[in-house]
Amino acid sequence: MAAISFDMAGMKPALQFRLHQQLTLTPQLQQAIRLLQLSQLELEAELRQIAESNPLLEFAEEVEDEEAIDAAQTESEYPSAESVAATSSSEHDGDDAGDWADGGGVAESPIDFSSSSSASSGASSRNDEDFEPQNAAPETLQQHLLWQLNLASFNPRQHLIATVLIDALNTAGYLAEGMEAVLAALPADLNATIEEIDAVRRQLQGFDPAGVGSLDLRDCLRVQLEQFDPDTPQRELALRMVDTELELLARNDIARLARRLRASEDDVAAAAVLIRSLDPRPGAALDATPVEYVAPDVYALRDGGRWRVSLNPDAQPRLGLNQHYCGLIAKARGEDASWMRGQLQEARWLIKSLESRAETLLKVADAIVRRQSAFLDYGPEAMHPLVLREVAEEVGMHESTISRVTTRKYLHTPRGTFELKYFFSSGVSTEDGGSASATAIQAMLRKLIDAEDVRKPLSDLAIAEELQRKGIQVARRTVAKYREGLRIPTSSERQRAS
Repeated sequence: MAAISFDMAGMKPALQFRLHQQLTLTPQLQQAIRLLQLSQLELEAELRQIAESNPLLEFAEEVEDEEAIDAAQTESEYPSAESVAATSSSEHDGDDAGDWADGGGVAESPIDFSSSSSASSGASSRNDEDFEPQNAAPETLQQHLLWQLNLASFNPRQHLIATVLIDALNTAGYLAEGMEAVLAALPADLNATIEEIDAVRRQLQGFDPAGVGSLDLRDCLRVQLEQFDPDTPQRELALRMVDTELELLARNDIARLARRLRASEDDVAAAAVLIRSLDPRPGAALDATPVEYVAPDVYALRDGGRWRVSLNPDAQPRLGLNQHYCGLIAKARGEDASWMRGQLQEARWLIKSLESRAETLLKVADAIVRRQSAFLDYGPEAMHPLVLREVAEEVGMHESTISRVTTRKYLHTPRGTFELKYFFSSGVSTEDGGSASATAIQAMLRKLIDAEDVRKPLSDLAIAEELQRKGIQVARRTVAKYREGLRIPTSSERQRAS
């Protein structure tokens, strides 16, 4: 690089050359990096958008659809000899059948219904294939309540208030924003009052599911208890408990509850069981949030005593060049030819980037499976410590590339489907000088808690000591961190819940 400098003594300009290195990301490299970090769904959407702006690109299924349409049109315009023969044969058979039905002839062989039934079933299957199976949209809580509202004996004024109340419910079925928000949402000329809104709300609480429209947990549980038959054992005691001792009930302090309510511990325990049979979130059963499913990008299967990795063919976009437009490039002239050649070059870069992405994904997944084969054989307790740097060194890539390729990419194994990042974890020193992964320790921790005496749950210190006896040097606070990460309550909370 040339630079102009000045001689300060003589004030004369001088030309000097300096060499320096600078890393520049080309547009093609930037595109490859971007595609590498996209999830399967994001990649599909990205490619669809690119293909819409580049006529030289097309998806393989589009090519197959076009070929099927062309073949059908050709068949309709120029029927094959076989189809002509089949048609004439069917017409002849039809004449024979008509003669036989009229009594003018005798059938030489029994009638074969299999051909007609198979043709019928074939047509039926073709018709079925024309329509993709659609799942019915789940009914929302609001729709379920509005259906009941239209069957209820409400006057128009009450109907309007109930509609606004239903619209204000959250996914759990509670009126979280309070009745003041409902009052503000009602028309001003209605001149509604809080008392009137509350009266409609109490009627709404009797709808299915019971307890919707409640202001808080106590209100929700009380409404559900009131719907039990008055002769239900411990119903009245349960109502008193909900009204005055909900906090003690949450701590499952039966002895103290018995003293406060002046009842026997057996009766209090029976009332607590009755309360726990209620639904604290009545609207959650009608939550219309769709379930999201994960399609694996890579498969790990045992073959001949070793684990092998393969890409999921359904997860790899089949993008190719449109041969029709490629053939037009040679005929194009001027700016059109230049533009189409540019589009062709971009299409080739994109296809190459997709091939590189697939190769990188397969290479990284293979390295992970080799390192974590013990997990696939024996489960989470056999997981080895693994960090990005180790895989990067094995496959000859940068750590940032490994991070991108393992984010939102999923590996299907006989033990389940896991994000590739699941197989990375830090190590904890063991007694023999080795290390155990955090994932393996969490699996051991859960196993110890699942096998504990529910009357005497293990404390974090006791779990740490048990792990140390297994040769894993872990502190109590580390056990507490792993337990909280697994969303396991403390020993005292587990004891009260038992």
